[in-house]
Amino acid sequence: MPGQTPRKLEVADILRAHGEAYRATHRVSPGQAKVMARLTACRTAALGGHVDACDGCGYRRISYNSCRDRHCPKCQAVKRAAWLESRWERLLPVDYFHVVFTLPEQLRPLVLKNQRVLYNLLFRAASQTLQELAADPKRLGAQLGFTAILHTWGQNLLFHPHLHCVVTGGGLSPDGEQWVSAREGYLLPVKVLGKLFRGKFLAGLRQAYDAGDLQLTGSVASLAQPQVFRRLLGVLYRQDWVVYAKQPFGGAEQVYRYLGRYTHRVAISNARLLSHENGPVSFRYKDYADAGRNKTMALSTEEFIRRFLLHVLPARFVRIRHFGLLASRNVSTRLADRRRLLVGDDRSDPEPEEKTWVERIKEWFDLDVVHCPRCGESLVRHPLPHVSPFQRAVGPIAKFTSAVPILDSS
Repeated sequence: MPGQTPRKLEVADILRAHGEAYRATHRVSPGQAKVMARLTACRTAALGGHVDACDGCGYRRISYNSCRDRHCPKCQAVKRAAWLESRWERLLPVDYFHVVFTLPEQLRPLVLKNQRVLYNLLFRAASQTLQELAADPKRLGAQLGFTAILHTWGQNLLFHPHLHCVVTGGGLSPDGEQWVSAREGYLLPVKVLGKLFRGKFLAGLRQAYDAGDLQLTGSVASLAQPQVFRRLLGVLYRQDWVVYAKQPFGGAEQVYRYLGRYTHRVAISNARLLSHENGPVSFRYKDYADAGRNKTMALSTEEFIRRFLLHVLPARFVRIRHFGLLASRNVSTRLADRRRLLVGDDRSDPEPEEKTWVERIKEWFDLDVVHCPRCGESLVRHPLPHVSPFQRAVGPIAKFTSAVPILDSS
């Protein structure tokens, strides 16, 4: 219609148009197939929905249900807001540091074949590295608190597994009686972090190999030969593993905003997609090899889908984890100790106030989903009668529908 804003391109549009052809010519794992099916059905009649009706002015609004998949660019806003709300009370009034652990390029084919085993090893090696070095009396001599977030992609959608760690600028002394602050602008030596991380990861990799826990097929089949595997380890031991420490955050509010950008990010947001005409998919990306300049990349539809599916996580894999003071076992004990030391507050954490989903939507997004936008009368909700086989397969209807804003992180 004249004057109507054109609908923006979505990842789901590309999967709907070309997903079936891609599956016919490429091997797709059951997990990847499930993600493709969920994203193509998200906020469509396939998942059912409801009609909000106003008896006063006759207003009608149809809302289709969300797929709620963690890989979906449209389904992260509510998850992110709820997660952040639970984190706010655990943030300390201290500076925070951003530390990034990245695996060398030579390991990426092996990680792709063994995602669950080697992602877990990445978390374990990085967390042990931070905690052990911080606990050393010659360094900080304290227990840190940090949140680690797994990302598996680069801006070009290629496979690039790494951990973003948001780390407290100090920690609790071993006796729990003192808060030990890090030096201004400095947490731990990055070269030492890199060496310790390298040693821990490669020791864990060797252990997994000796135990027969690694799948060595396809592009990594040659590693089944012990001499080839030892040669790879030798190359990796001689490399410098770079652990990147970014400038520290200014405090709790800054780290809170940062977490909001990073925790529920997906491989590519719909906001980065530009066009899909005459075959190629065009999208924006930042070229960090060129001072982070914004550029445009065009990929064939086949290659775009292939790269997107590289980042489908193993089922029920936890990609956001908390360690040290922020680990679940410490939240009600040592976390209370740090509050007492930093702000002189001996109170226990208050029980969170239980809110309805309507209250949460109003608070998070300033949206009133229960009153008519025309006349202000209460809306009456009627479920749509159709329930597809797909909906029965993926589970119960989502509480939050297309009335909820879509998260498009770039």
